[in-house]
Amino acid sequence: MESSTRRQATRQKLYEAAVTLIAEQGFSATTVDEIAERAGVAKGTVYYNFASKSVLFEELLRHGVGLLTASLREASEKTAASGGSKVDALDAMIRAGLVFIDRYPAFTQLYVAELWRTNRAWQSTLAVVRQEAVAVVEDVLRGAVEDGELSEEIDIPLTAAALVGMVLVAALDWQAFQPERSLDDVHSALSRLLQGRVSGGR
Repeated sequence: MESSTRRQATRQKLYEAAVTLIAEQGFSATTVDEIAERAGVAKGTVYYNFASKSVLFEELLRHGVGLLTASLREASEKTAASGGSKVDALDAMIRAGLVFIDRYPAFTQLYVAELWRTNRAWQSTLAVVRQEAVAVVEDVLRGAVEDGELSEEIDIPLTAAALVGMVLVAALDWQAFQPERSLDDVHSALSRLLQGRVSGGR
């Protein structure tokens, strides 16, 4: 039996291989053979860990969005622990999102592309994990309204989705079209949007 640590390391290699291949050539064109070869493992290892290519991809989405959700939550909790406001926490979460995307650009491209497809087997999984990420932002927005930092008139679910969407799309745009800019530049621009447009009415 493989140890759980070793199995986790193998899965990580398969995730990384799958995400880069699928970002390069699309899901349909990517074969299990190619994923195994890129990961440096036997084809049987792929099937030992995942029942099929679809299951591998579904687990990859779950794993990646789980990492994003954890980094957003950690940014929020750190801000709270250091006595920052809820708007400070939102700002820290924007930065955490940018750091995540900078680290996992191929995964982010895939995630954004897959969100809008409707005929995939993993659509319901994607909806669930997306909601987990957005819910972290919703919680902080709700707290900001309760603390009087933000207007009671804001639509929390839509504002949370808009903030997540802003970070995802702005970061992909940064990497594709303005790669010479620093992460600090991009964060500063989005931070101004947050401070000025979301909380400016108070």
